[in-house]
Amino acid sequence: MKSYAVTAVWLALMQSMFLGSAEEQCSVAIKDAELIEFPGVVETGRDPQSAGVVDCNSPAHWAGDTMYLFNSAAHPFRSSGPDVFHLSRPATRVTFDNEATWTMGARWIEATHQADDEVLYMWYHNEPPVIPSKTAPRIGSMISKDNGLTWRDLGIVLEAPVDSNNLESVNFYFVGGNGDFCVVADQTHEYFYFFISTYNKVMREQGVSVARMAYNDRDNPSGKILKWHEGEWKEPGVGGQVSPIFPAAGDWHSEGVDAFWGPSVHFNTHLNQWVMLLNRAKDKNWAQEGIYISFNEDLSKPVEWTKPTKILDASQLKKSKWYPQVIGLGKQETDKLAGKTARLFVAGLSKWEIAFLRSGEEKRQGQ
Repeated sequence: MKSYAVTAVWLALMQSMFLGSAEEQCSVAIKDAELIEFPGVVETGRDPQSAGVVDCNSPAHWAGDTMYLFNSAAHPFRSSGPDVFHLSRPATRVTFDNEATWTMGARWIEATHQADDEVLYMWYHNEPPVIPSKTAPRIGSMISKDNGLTWRDLGIVLEAPVDSNNLESVNFYFVGGNGDFCVVADQTHEYFYFFISTYNKVMREQGVSVARMAYNDRDNPSGKILKWHEGEWKEPGVGGQVSPIFPAAGDWHSEGVDAFWGPSVHFNTHLNQWVMLLNRAKDKNWAQEGIYISFNEDLSKPVEWTKPTKILDASQLKKSKWYPQVIGLGKQETDKLAGKTARLFVAGLSKWEIAFLRSGEEKRQGQ
């Protein structure tokens, strides 16, 4: 308890020093736009040209003049096209090298990165069976040399401590775990940063947390990821503790959940800053309270993420869905890179255009 008290005081002090600087300089403007829906995963018996299910972040990358996008619903599917407005339908099921022997639950593609040698790296959310109807997610890594049509599994790279599940949890889905995440490489390709949702049984480790891995370790990631804990990159990716950058305000394992989760991060070239979008759960069934945004100039400084600000209320969403993200509109822009104007998606549906504004730009637009 003494250690936790010191950590909490330290975190509050650091947040009070940093939160708000980028927030004062950046804002967004959202306006209605023509409806776009990702191809998604079309259920058996439905029109294959219809919009399917989108059940996590949907990463994209470019190979030449072709954009590739992954949607997942217990298994990933891939679509492609000249831009986000013209993706192929229906999406194609991707394959994993170990599907025949895999017994540890469903897998969702949540993040991708294309290296300069055109090798594609991917990180997946996995839900192994823990108790009947509930799980504790974990994160694995894969690699592809055909733009993500076939994948080779590199194993689990991020997992909560073995004693961190709450088997009595009233949460509808989870008893613990690390999952619902995104991954981005910094601009110099020194590190990959993992922004993960953490559901440990103790509240001090619940929220949105961060870990990182040296970029050069991408082909052999086992044991190479370090979680940010008590101000340092020091805890192992598998089994290590975390200090959330956005701690839960209401216990994930109680009736009264109040927590940010499911981060999506991109670098915004207009702002010259990193931008994070977040869900906010308000009960044990994960009812959506709204979509939030945060900014940071330096990924290596987790405490400098600004206080999340609401940009969409749940009432503005179709069935109050989850998984906010942007897709940039320029060539080579994706869910990880965007400029001043992008499309805002929630659960694979976009009826909004989002503009990222520097200090003073919003005022000029209104004149």
